[in-house]
Amino acid sequence: MLIGCAVAQPTSTGAETARRPKVIIGITVDQMRYDYIERYWNDYTDGGFKRLVNDGFFCRNLHYNYMPTYTAPGHASVFTGTTPAHHGIIENDWYDRYLNKVMYCASDSAVNGVGTLTAAGKMSPTHLLTTTIGDELKLFSNQRSRVFGIAMKDRGAILPAGRTADAAYWFVGADEGAFVSSTWYMNDLPQWVKTFNASGKASSYMNQTWNLLHDISVYDESMDDNNAHEIPFRGSLKPVFPYVLNDLAAANSNYEMIKATPFGNTITIDFAKALIQNEKLGKGDFTDMLCMSFSSTDYVGHQFGIHALETQDCYLRLDKELGEFLTYLDKEYGKENYLVFLSADHGGTPTPSYMEKRHGAYGYWKSAVVEQRIEEEFTKRYGQGDWVINESNQNIFLNRDLIIEKKLNLFNLQDEAAIIVRDFSEVFMAFTSHELSSFGGGQRIRDMVEKGFSQKYSGDVVYVLKPGFIEYGMGGTTHGSPYTYDTHVPAIFYGFGVNKGESFAPYVIPDIAPTITSICKLPMTSGCTGTPIIEAIKK
Repeated sequence: MLIGCAVAQPTSTGAETARRPKVIIGITVDQMRYDYIERYWNDYTDGGFKRLVNDGFFCRNLHYNYMPTYTAPGHASVFTGTTPAHHGIIENDWYDRYLNKVMYCASDSAVNGVGTLTAAGKMSPTHLLTTTIGDELKLFSNQRSRVFGIAMKDRGAILPAGRTADAAYWFVGADEGAFVSSTWYMNDLPQWVKTFNASGKASSYMNQTWNLLHDISVYDESMDDNNAHEIPFRGSLKPVFPYVLNDLAAANSNYEMIKATPFGNTITIDFAKALIQNEKLGKGDFTDMLCMSFSSTDYVGHQFGIHALETQDCYLRLDKELGEFLTYLDKEYGKENYLVFLSADHGGTPTPSYMEKRHGAYGYWKSAVVEQRIEEEFTKRYGQGDWVINESNQNIFLNRDLIIEKKLNLFNLQDEAAIIVRDFSEVFMAFTSHELSSFGGGQRIRDMVEKGFSQKYSGDVVYVLKPGFIEYGMGGTTHGSPYTYDTHVPAIFYGFGVNKGESFAPYVIPDIAPTITSICKLPMTSGCTGTPIIEAIKK
């Protein structure tokens, strides 16, 4: 683990604590495109997104500056202030050529679940290489600050909080319906978590029906409810309201249904309030931190796409609940005593089947064809062999042992594979690992690929599809590209130490963490490559 430089410890005098907020609330909204702020603006309440925008500082032109734009690297980048090339979380899952297996970003065989006996508990931040805001907060206070991460997804809870967090809690669905942790943090769940899990909260949401929050006339920014561009829940024929959770539960892994509806965001806020109360967050002499990720927006976005009634309703509900949560924070800490920042881990691609009907340049891709083509070509040229040992996340891993055995030149074969890949009409660019290892910068797309590239764990060839092309089913959508629909996300700072205003200046995701550490007068995170957004900081 890399850590920041040692600094003088803060005192607990009134003057010293007044220079920092009582608590930092870091919010990640999973798969939130920038335009959701603007598109749904007229339908939001005054207390949620509008309050954050109107009374905070809104960066309107902030982007991810690397590819791939996935959940795990996104969460890690927001809170470490750097890119996958430095913090090590290069994908949600990546192929490890040294172990010859696929690694999950938060998996850790050395730990056990706490609150669950399933593999869903064997998680930790062990793969994270650099410090987070929370890590620096704990180092600065000599461990007297307290840092927690919560989310429906394990990676959404674990990676933002960092390696030294007091705890991360994530929701296990299926037949459990409970927030759990791992032995990285503790040997037993605190009593308040056990009480929360036993309270029937999860069951109460399973007894809900998801219907539109408002009259359907409000949702004129979205498609008709019944259309061919969305994915129905298993056990139903059409993706249409209302969704009776109990009726769909058996076919959709029971408590997993909560994650796939707005109620996953609701129970996240319920759990956040319980944590704040029981852990007495922000009540000590040193700044505490809560990292919250709203995962349900991503589940809904994947299933229904960016133009769906379901997606809009999920955001209108989240807006209402954010407003109530901000009011709760006002009462708990006082309006000027807490610091909130909100961003997203990535955006979302317009559904190609929807765009194709409107003559958009969108389409679908099957990665298996590129692996097959390289295998065929290399077999013709160099003889029989398993030439491609893995193709995943638009990375192609060549069989280096076979290349050595046949006394071939690795760089030459990487070049040949890249040429083969570029021949596909769906592919925009392809780069070899020896090109990307130079870190030369330059062209925008290449620069973004470089910032997401690991010399150790990325493939021999990395390719980029044309704008609008995804590898996915005909309904719903995904993300991961270097294009603006996946990179352009909101970034809002609110509360303690924040100027009121907005900016259209170009900023990047790694700029968020140094802005927060600057406001709180903390050391920069250990791998920080961003710079503070000076406009946002109150002097």
